[in-house]
Amino acid sequence: MLPFHDKKMHRHGFANGFAGYKTGGANTFHIEPHKFQPRSTRALRRRNMFIRLGLVATVFLLGFLFFSSSFRASIGAAVTIGMFSSAPEFQLETVRYYDLNNVQGTSRGWEREERILLCAPLRDAAPHLPMFFSHLRNLTYPHNFIDLAFLVGDSKDDTLELLSALLEDLQANDDPRQHFGEISIMEKDFGQKVNQDVESRHGFAAQAGRRKSMAQARNWLLSAALRPTHSWVYWRDVDVETAPFTILEDLMRHNKDIIVPNVWRPLPDWLGGEQPYDLNSWQESETALALADTLDEDAVIVEGYAEYATWRPHLAYLRDPYGDPDMEMEIDGVGGVSILAKAKVFRAGVHFPAFSFEKHAETEGFGKVGYIYHSREVFTDWIRQMAKRMKFSVVGLPHYTIWHLYEPSVDDIRHMEEMEQERLANELEEKEKQDRLQRLKDDFEDPGQQWDKDKNDIKNMAKKEHEASAQAGESESSSKPNKLDSSAEQTKLAQAKAYHRAKEKAAAAAKIKDPLE
Repeated sequence: MLPFHDKKMHRHGFANGFAGYKTGGANTFHIEPHKFQPRSTRALRRRNMFIRLGLVATVFLLGFLFFSSSFRASIGAAVTIGMFSSAPEFQLETVRYYDLNNVQGTSRGWEREERILLCAPLRDAAPHLPMFFSHLRNLTYPHNFIDLAFLVGDSKDDTLELLSALLEDLQANDDPRQHFGEISIMEKDFGQKVNQDVESRHGFAAQAGRRKSMAQARNWLLSAALRPTHSWVYWRDVDVETAPFTILEDLMRHNKDIIVPNVWRPLPDWLGGEQPYDLNSWQESETALALADTLDEDAVIVEGYAEYATWRPHLAYLRDPYGDPDMEMEIDGVGGVSILAKAKVFRAGVHFPAFSFEKHAETEGFGKVGYIYHSREVFTDWIRQMAKRMKFSVVGLPHYTIWHLYEPSVDDIRHMEEMEQERLANELEEKEKQDRLQRLKDDFEDPGQQWDKDKNDIKNMAKKEHEASAQAGESESSSKPNKLDSSAEQTKLAQAKAYHRAKEKAAAAAKIKDPLE
């Protein structure tokens, strides 16, 4: 039998899992909130709907702004309330995606349409620019896959104006195959005070500071011009006089990370005809390592100067004019006249040290940074570890030669002036000697010619006398034999006298022919 309760008991609250809430008397329970009561009020539902609509509208507006440049430009100023500029350079046209796995650089780049960034630092280069642009036109690598980048710094001549004019002419060529890709011109001064004449540029005292400034110029140019689309970077001096038109393909075919040709220069005949020019491509030597240990940390070793005898094997001195142009030589230092490098080398962090790195700077330090480690103990532990990780190959081609422009030094110019003065003096002396001989010829007849004339006269006389004697002999052959004999003797005597007279004249003329002798 169920227990008896005097008041009604609410059981459904507990059956539905609610503890129930006391609302009045001690034994009275009510379910709060009610099971069938709406979870929100009408005002709250309306508010949530407006919030959702606002979010959808915001997303739609942002998407429209992102994909529509014209609409963004029209309302950009109003939306930004003047906080940001609406100029085109601040407007994101599109989003570009680059797969850098496809720009590693291969040995057949011209077939795979790999782009090359051609970099050329310029300073007072106006005299050489026409020659440089003639080389650009002759390159056989597809021009539309070559981007040009120039950095003009510390120039005092009209390099910038002439460069702009030549580029306009180049891109306006009627042949579309002559047109290059993207062209960039940068201006940046680095406070380079060394003059551009040969004596100043190649003087030993100016080398350390000059090469550090050149390294800065290369790094600024590269960082501003390198694009994700570039597979190769080619550094080229504008004063290269002669180079194969196929140099890009020839170097690229080796598929090395960093590769340089041999660089020589022509000389006048009196200086030997030719000479190695770029001595910055070399293999390390124990003598140079020992020398580096004795120098200050900021010192820079430069090749080709008596102050630093390194005894390194230089790429330039290993040239054989008849050698294999594809022969490779691993090198530690790199010359900067002509360098072809894969763009991934620079993307990996290799650069041109603008400071003393392993006692080297600029391109020679660049070769040190990127050089792949050998078994011999050449580098410090840090360089060894970095080279092992980066695994970049640095090679030179000892028998593949390009020719740098010959620029005479002050000593060469002085010697050429002395040679010119000597040549003029010799010409004057020879002219005076010829004048004296001519005067002697005018004063005295040639004895040889006179003797020929006398001999002919004697022969004619003898012939006539013989004919006359023969005619007279026919009539008086029997009565006058002695007279004919005497006539023949007189003829022989006259010939002998004429011969002796001509011989005496010839001897006298020979004595006075050259009184200086």
